[in-house]
Amino acid sequence: MTPTTQVSHGRSPIVSVAGAPPGTETLAVQWVKVAVPDMGVMLAAVAQPSGAGPFPTVLLLHGSHGFAQEYVRLAQDLADGGLLAMAACWFQGGGGAGARFITPISCPEAPPMPNASSSEAMQTVGSLVQAACALPRARPDRIGLFGHSRGGGATLNYILQMSNVQAAVLNSSSYPSQLADLSSQLKAPILMLHGTADSPADGGGAATNVQMARDFEAALRAAGKPVEAVYYEGGRHNDIFTSSTQYRDEVQRMVAFLLRHLRT
Repeated sequence: MTPTTQVSHGRSPIVSVAGAPPGTETLAVQWVKVAVPDMGVMLAAVAQPSGAGPFPTVLLLHGSHGFAQEYVRLAQDLADGGLLAMAACWFQGGGGAGARFITPISCPEAPPMPNASSSEAMQTVGSLVQAACALPRARPDRIGLFGHSRGGGATLNYILQMSNVQAAVLNSSSYPSQLADLSSQLKAPILMLHGTADSPADGGGAATNVQMARDFEAALRAAGKPVEAVYYEGGRHNDIFTSSTQYRDEVQRMVAFLLRHLRT
């Protein structure tokens, strides 16, 4: 990667090479910083697939518990499947009931935690999408989003408003009823991955219960929108990080879904 890459539209992010955060030195990724004027500096791990490229690219957004090594591992596994993957710290800090399931990575220069549907969240995600498009060996016309929990909510709100993402994966996302009413505006195919036992006990919320997810899926199907949904029986909000069986299944499904929609 060249030392600095400038993106030319909007609040232009500046991508530069960064050192590995403490505790991550053995992870086989390239670390970068994404600086956005008047917003902050977001740390990101870039996992490269083998081959010459260019590659379809996926941006990973973490949940309310904060940025973590588990998202870097997920980026590495997606890269092993043929995707250029960037796991980004899209807000600083984090916590809550789900924090015990992750190994946090500090990124104090990132913006504060936003509401998933806020304009601040949309600006942050938009800047990171621009940065992902500008990565060496990335296909800027073939970009996917992955979001867990709050990151899933931001992903869903983004693809309801913007058309520069070609596929999205929502993991343990929130599905408030007002978003179901907007299902006809969906601008990208989505893969929903959700546990049937999702609850606030391990990081979920009122809008992450499985019935809200099923209602949103039904609204998308009624609107004729492309959606795939997998419900993990007994799965909890953060089981992607605690169940090796579910994790392997999710990675396999994500790779197949993203390559199907991003390789065209």
